[in-house]
Amino acid sequence: MGKWFEIARLDHSFERGLSQVTADYTLQRDGSVKVINSGYSEKDDEYHQATGTAKFVQQSDEGYLKVSFFGPFYGSYVIFELDQKGYQYAFISGYNKNYLWLLSRTPEVSQKLKEQFIQQSGKLGFDTDQLIWVKQ
Repeated sequence: MGKWFEIARLDHSFERGLSQVTADYTLQRDGSVKVINSGYSEKDDEYHQATGTAKFVQQSDEGYLKVSFFGPFYGSYVIFELDQKGYQYAFISGYNKNYLWLLSRTPEVSQKLKEQFIQQSGKLGFDTDQLIWVKQ
């Protein structure tokens, strides 16, 4: 839970052109997770924000959730790698190979972590040549 910085992503319409992207996750009493995504649009010269809800698909200690920003329509959210030492980074995918993110507790990460993300994502079939490295 808490605040995460988006380090890299594959392009998609709802984040297109955004920089300084963050995601804030808050556990709710009913076990769901409130999600607030925000990012800066240089084109509009303003911050954009989207609020949604995530629900655990299986156990709450498994990184498999479904997320909705549009009413009853949910998309898959799979944490396929999580820093086990300090909970400092997460590699996340969507329901297909079009959705991929590297999130971090800090706005910058090491080159080694970037390379690890590219390698792990490539092994899973993602087109890592299309990654956008987000300006924080």
